[in-house]
Parts: sequence; C-alpha cells; structure tokens
Amino acid sequence: MAIFTETKARELLSKVIALSKADECECNLDGSNTGNIRYARNTVSTAGEVSDVTLAVRSCYGKRTGTATINEFDDASLEKVVRRSEELARLSPENPEHMPNLGPAEYSKVNAWFDSTASTTPDQRAAAAEASIVPSRKNKLVASGYLNDAASFSAMMNKAGMFAYHTSTNVNFTATIRTEDGTGSGWVSRDYNDTGRMDTKEASNVAISKAIGSKDAKEMEPGKYTVIMEPAATVQLLANMFGSMNQRAADEGRSFLSKKPEEGTEPAEGAPTNRLGDKMFDERVTIYSDPANPDCPTAPFTGDGHPVGTTKWIDKGVITAMPNTRYWAEKTGTRYYPTAYTGQGIFGGNQQLIMEGGTQSLEDMIRDTRRGVLVTRLWYIRQLDPQTLLYTGLTRDGTFYIENGEIKYPIKNFRFNESPIVMLNNIEALGKPVRINGSMIPPMKIRDFTFSSLSDAV
Repeated sequence: MAIFTETKARELLSKVIALSKADECECNLDGSNTGNIRYARNTVSTAGEVSDVTLAVRSCYGKRTGTATINEFDDASLEKVVRRSEELARLSPENPEHMPNLGPAEYSKVNAWFDSTASTTPDQRAAAAEASIVPSRKNKLVASGYLNDAASFSAMMNKAGMFAYHTSTNVNFTATIRTEDGTGSGWVSRDYNDTGRMDTKEASNVAISKAIGSKDAKEMEPGKYTVIMEPAATVQLLANMFGSMNQRAADEGRSFLSKKPEEGTEPAEGAPTNRLGDKMFDERVTIYSDPANPDCPTAPFTGDGHPVGTTKWIDKGVITAMPNTRYWAEKTGTRYYPTAYTGQGIFGGNQQLIMEGGTQSLEDMIRDTRRGVLVTRLWYIRQLDPQTLLYTGLTRDGTFYIENGEIKYPIKNFRFNESPIVMLNNIEALGKPVRINGSMIPPMKIRDFTFSSLSDAV
C-alpha cells in the first residue's frame, strides 16, 4: 500500500533521523497510487496502475549537502541510504546559499483527499473513456483522450524537530475530438480533487460541439482584435508571468519586475531594485494563492517544510508580493514568500493561481460582444522577450468569429504575439473563475489582442 498513515510515516522517518550522524538531516517520504486510461481513434490503447513509495534523505555537514533515495524500508536499507547521503555530503562542494533546517511549525488543515478518487477502479476509468468515445462515434468524429487519477501522500521530518504530513487526491481528464477529415477540432480539459465531480460525457460534449462547429474554417486577416479567452487559453500565459515574478530575478535586473534607473544615470543608494508596490495592471486584476481553497486545495507546506498560507501576489493591479527563496529573503531583508504547488507531491505540478473574476458566464460575454474572436486555447507558447514578457504561440482546437453577440462561423487559427502585461491592462470584462490546471481562472474579454499571422494548425 503506497499511502502511509501519518503515524506510520512518522515512525519510519523517526527511525531514519535516529540513524543520522550528520550535522543536519532531512528526509522526505512520498508515495502514490495512480491509475490511467488512454484512448485514440475511438479505441482504448493503454491502461495501467502504478504504486510506489520513495524515501529521500538529505544529509549536511556545514554547507555540504548530499542526497540519496530508496524505496526499500527494512533496517539494512534505511541504514544504507543514510550512510550514502552522508558520504555524498562529505564529497560535495560547499553551497554558499545553504540554509539550515527549519524547526517545528504549525500547518493549516487542508482537505485535499477524497475517498471517491482514491478508490477509483479500472471499470470506472473504462466507463469514463466510453462516455467520451460513444458520442464521438455517434457524431462520426474521432476521439482521443487521457484520464489519470492519483492518491498521494507527502511526509517530511528533520533533526530540528520539523514534521509535516499531507494527503491529496487528483483526477485529470483531457480529450481532443476531431472530424474524420481532420478539418474540425475540439478540445477540453477538466481536473478536480474529487472524481465525483468529473463528468467525461459532459466534458466531451463540449469538445464535440467545437469539433463540429470548427469544420471548414474561414480566413480572417491578422491584426488586433477583441478576444474572449477561455480559461484554458490564458492559464499558461498567467503561469508563465507568475514564474517570471521571482524577486531575485527582479533584483538582479533580469525580469519585467526589475526597476532600472533612467538611461545614463546611476541607481541611488538604497533605491528599490524591483517594482514591488507598483501598479502594473488593470485594477480588476487580483491574483492570490490559498492552499485551503476548497476548489483547488494544495499542500500547506513547501519542499523545505515551511508553512504556506494565503498570499496575495497582485491586489487591484498592484504587485504586493514576489515569490523568493529563504536565502534571498534573508539576504535582502525581506519576507519569505513560498509558492503553493498543485498536483501530486509538493515538489512538482503547477503553481496554484486564483484570479478574481466577475459574475458573467462565457455565454454572457459572447452576447455582449459586437465583433470579436473566441479562443478555446493557446498552444506551443514560447517567450520572445523576458523584459516585456512578450510571448508567441498559436490558437487551436476551436477559434470562432463573433458578431453582434453570436458565434457566426469558425475561423482559421492565428499565431499571436502578445504579453500578459498588456493583456491584463486591456481587460473589458471578466467572467466567473473556473478550475483549470489546478488554478481558478476566469474567462476574459480582452481588447486589442495581437494576432500576427495565420496558422494552418487545426
């Protein structure tokens, strides 16, 4: 069984700590039970389950650190992994940015575990795939998709007395459904902690509708358009922007949040090196993280065991916090702002972002648009300029022309050249936030979004 109870995890980690001879010792125990099913061309192609638990031991002598991992937990194996981490620590060079282990801490209670997800069976996965395949076949469409469910736990302990434990479940579904001739394509994605909320039939019907509706797309001239962006179209741009908000990169002059002196002048002593406190976006833009959010909960602690609470990164357009490390916070005399991660474990997954929105639905926003473009999602996004956060990429899987509050016809896909900074200053309306990639993002109506050329992508 890959899910250890808190008591069992504490007992095992206590044995590991007791074996340590290093100045510092920190151990991480992570386990998961995962299951998946994949289908293509209206036929299931693969299915499987994986169960594993891994122990990582990090030993430190001064500023020298070594890490070793293992997935066997008899006494001899535990002794072996601890000694191996100590051996590696003695051989490693000093890390000038090493930070000592954290002591005991209080963590908020987060409900991210659902028995419905943890008990998912192969039959349930097959039924979920069938609910997507059957209506696709009925409509003479070709479906491909992937469903993955996971139940996981993370536990941490160190010599300084810190112990943290968290369990979570997640289920993710994505499907691409196309016309038989390949000229129309629809796409959909859903993710939850509770598989009871997952309805692959409902989700697939969205993709089916877009596949049928996007057939025989017409060309439109590239240029600046009012666009309605579904959450799947903006979430990656926002995640990329957040990933560029790091305080150190800003302080060192490497990001869009760097505050540089005017050309030809030297920075004044004690002058700010970043744009913390500056208003950079429309006042309707408020973005924060909250591990206890019931719609997208995350672990209440970071990879080093530091508690994670609610953090408001942008408040009414103003930069109010910037993610950093313990080292950089101490070096600059600022507060440490750890980052909440979604998905399995606490070291990977997406960054949790919750963006406040409005009260409109996507349909309301379309009805209020005289002339514009509806974008299902963006794909193959690449950064062009880190200082302005200019990105390029393609629209895909359903792009439509809107006129007088109605979707008139499908249009060929575009390549875009746009910055989320500009995008978040050109907001006309925000809709109700929905969960996408472990975050809560609203649909957005944006003016003057730049489409630079046409694309043959479907």
